[in-house]
Formats: sequence, structure tokens, C-alpha cells
Amino acid sequence: MNTFGTLFRVTTFGESHGAAIGCIVDGCPAGLDFDLDFIQHDLDRRRPGQSAIVTQRKESDTVQVLSGVFEGKTTGTPIAFVIPNEDQRSRDYDHIATAFRPSHADYTWQTKFGHRDFRGGGRSSARETAARVAAGALAKLFLKTQGVDIQAYVSQVGALSLDKIYQELDLSVTETNDVRCPDPALAEQMIDLIKQVRKAGDTIGGVVSAVVRGCPPGLGAPVFDKLHADLGKAMLSINAAKGFEYGSGFEGVKMLGSQHNDQFNPQPQTGSRLTQTNFSGGIQGGISNGMDIYFRTAFKPVATIMRDQESFNADGEPVTVSGKGRHDPCVVPRAVPIVEAMAALVIADHLLRARSNVV
Repeated sequence: MNTFGTLFRVTTFGESHGAAIGCIVDGCPAGLDFDLDFIQHDLDRRRPGQSAIVTQRKESDTVQVLSGVFEGKTTGTPIAFVIPNEDQRSRDYDHIATAFRPSHADYTWQTKFGHRDFRGGGRSSARETAARVAAGALAKLFLKTQGVDIQAYVSQVGALSLDKIYQELDLSVTETNDVRCPDPALAEQMIDLIKQVRKAGDTIGGVVSAVVRGCPPGLGAPVFDKLHADLGKAMLSINAAKGFEYGSGFEGVKMLGSQHNDQFNPQPQTGSRLTQTNFSGGIQGGISNGMDIYFRTAFKPVATIMRDQESFNADGEPVTVSGKGRHDPCVVPRAVPIVEAMAALVIADHLLRARSNVV
């Protein structure tokens, strides 16, 4: 499936080394002020070549809008985005035309489809996520009109981790450094670590944290379409994502129920906080309760390393695979806008579903 969402639906298309990538967004409400500069800004945050610690592929990621917008407003019809590919170097991948790179999608795609586009990973490349960011930025524009704000940031690179929760951080400084960590001192350490890893021809993983503020209570469903389940699916659909937790997450297992329960405020209707704590992460029984929704997504080290690795080819013969091409030594700096985009798509979809009584 290449389509995500129930009412706010996004279908993406294109490959890493094809003519273009893009998406069609269906279900966006009519009359929404369309801000192309805002959408382009989010794409600029994701694009390659933006700093010394990401892939040096040079793509402007300039988005073109083909339909669904008239006189600066959405029309309620499908909105088509296209982002041309400008800097492909397909020859960098000739050596894996029949060989399988360790921990990549090469073998699994070949097994499933019997034929694969080996140039930059084809459709399994993270290049596809640019289309998601365009769609997610549109969802953000809609969510702004509903008072919902989403912000993600890098909270960990390798063993370097923030020791503060999001309420204790100044998230306004997230975009002031290349790694997008809201702690400037730790950000410098993270940048140095990524540079060291890249120099050694290796890669490293990390964690992107996110918070959704202003989400109204009542979004989600109590059984299969739980709000946190849809958020988890969205995050785990991102390339290199290996784990998802919300609220207290795995740390919650260390607590007793008497410690973990979010006690209601005596008069929640008179204040902005429904509960005294928020270990639930803003979601209970699969449905939002009006508190901040916060979650973390773990990303593995990039599979392509600049070292020789032993593998095998389509004939089952042993081969040595050499790292070539332009790749991120750590994905998390560029994953920040992708995480925001996927969260926005989920929340926008559930808002529309709640209004339409579609559970």
C-alpha cells in the first residue's frame, strides 16, 4: 500500500533515482489558506546537503503544486505535489545490481517482487519521505487552525542523551544547530560524535522525541485504531525506525500503579491540566484526553557504511559489497521534520474522523 490515512489520505509515488517523487493529498478541507512557503520550509529542513553531518546529495527539493489550490486556498479536491529529482548518481549503485547490502531492503524487495530498482534503493529509499513532509506540512496548516502544534527534536545520538523532559527544555532553540537538539552544549557533542563516526566510515543511530500540544480530547478509537497505535504505525513506517514509545513508555514498567496513575485535578474544568501527571502521554484507552501527547522514535544506524562487507548475490554466491554513494552518517537530524509530518497526518486524519463520526 502506498496510501496512508482514512479521511485525510496521502498517496506517495516515485523512486530515489526516478524523474521525481511526489504525493496526492485527498480529503484536505476546502477554504484552508495555502502557504507554499511554509511547506517549502519544512522540505528545506529535510532536504539533503543542508549541513556537514548529512548526506551531500544536492537536491533543492523545490515543490510544485499541480492541483487542488485556487486563489490561495484549498478547493477540497485532490492536491498534487511533485518534487523533481535533480542530483542522481545512479552509477554509484551499479555494484549492487545483483548483490545484496547487509541490513538494507535489497534482499527482501527482491524476494517479494522478483525485481527491484537498485539505484539508491529505489522506492525503499528515504528519498520518498520528502513527499510525506510536503503532505505533513499541509496537515500542519490545517492543524494550526485547530490550535494544534507539533514539535520534534533530537534527544539522543548514540549514547549521548538528553537528561531533561520536554517541559524542561527550550524547544525554540531546536533549529539553531545542525543536529536539531534543544540543548546547545549537548548538540555540539552530538555533532562532534557524528563527524567522528563519519570519518571512520561508519554510522550511528539516535532518537527523535516529539510533543503534540493542543490536541483536543476524544480523538482515536478504543480497539484497533487507537490513536497511539496509529502514531506508532506512522513512526515505524519511516525508514530506519526501530522503536516507538509514548508517555512513560518502557520506563513505566519500573513504576507501581499507585505511582503511574494520572490522578485527575480536583477541578479540571477550571484549569488547563486535566491530570496532575501525564504518564499516559495524553492518550488513554486509545483516545486523546486533552493533555500533551509525547512520544519517542528510535532510529538505527544507517545500513550503508563506507567499509567492505561480506554478503551474497542473486545467484547465492559470496561477494564483497563496498560502501559507495552519498549517505547520512546519522539520520536523526533530517528525521525531525519527517516525524512531525507523520504525526500531523495522524492527528489531522483523526480530527476529521471525529467530526464525521468515522471510527
